[in-house]
Amino acid sequence: MSTTYLPTLKQLQYLVALRDAGHFGRAAEASFVTQSTLSAGIRELETLIGVTLVERTRRVVRFTPLGDAIVDKARTVIREAEELADMARAAGRPLSGEMRMSVIPTIAPFMLPRILPRLREDYPDLKLFLREEPSQAACEALHHGRSDCVLLALPYACGDVEVAPLFDDPLYLAVPEGEARPGSGPMVADDIDAARLLLLEDGHCLKDHALRACPHPELRGRATMLGTSLHTIVQMVDNGLGHTMLPEMAVKAGILDHTHVIARRIDAPRASREIALVWRRASPRERDFRLLASMLSAAH
Repeated sequence: MSTTYLPTLKQLQYLVALRDAGHFGRAAEASFVTQSTLSAGIRELETLIGVTLVERTRRVVRFTPLGDAIVDKARTVIREAEELADMARAAGRPLSGEMRMSVIPTIAPFMLPRILPRLREDYPDLKLFLREEPSQAACEALHHGRSDCVLLALPYACGDVEVAPLFDDPLYLAVPEGEARPGSGPMVADDIDAARLLLLEDGHCLKDHALRACPHPELRGRATMLGTSLHTIVQMVDNGLGHTMLPEMAVKAGILDHTHVIARRIDAPRASREIALVWRRASPRERDFRLLASMLSAAH
């Protein structure tokens, strides 16, 4: 009987790392091996299946069409192999072992400092590795197996995922102190001056949530999109350059401390976002994710 030699998981991991990095040195660094080890592993894979997957030149690494197809399949194989380990882990103690969670930048600095100490105290056997990245990148990381779950703000199209809603996070209109409407009541949608609205760039779901609160759709194109952080936008508002919208969690976390910016809740039907934990459907760690979601909701 002839022996069939199959690719190893390590060879497939090297191939995927090279596709993601586009550079042998960076792929080796991400894989925690030397460049020669990674290169040899990919050559062994090519020899094993008898085809060239990667065209190597001095300047670029170019995948063949078959190489791209095999990378896609390799991602699935790697993810399912990881889920085998997850199944065994899920049969043991809850929220133990390694977990990789992506968190969007408009949540991470305001929520994580409050919940991580409690999580470490209640589940000391959990090793939580965090990735801070915009919504689109976080959802891609989830579906490619680089993350196990995502702490996300909805509505956002993240693909075929399970969703555990945590809590609503209302939006506030933040304006320079001298431009605030008299009184202490909430702002209304008509108080939003789209021509002076400063927002995060595409890729951040908070931009879309803020635009949903604008009363006139034709004004949305006049908002200024900035590739920056909420902290930087607050500084711009403090310098009189415009207005912005902030999630309640950022306001309560003190993002306006030591500024002359006033923020008031927006009284409008869609002036809020929903914070949720999402993960891939049929994940063997669903019990862990639902337990984590329950803990995050209670901590809020």
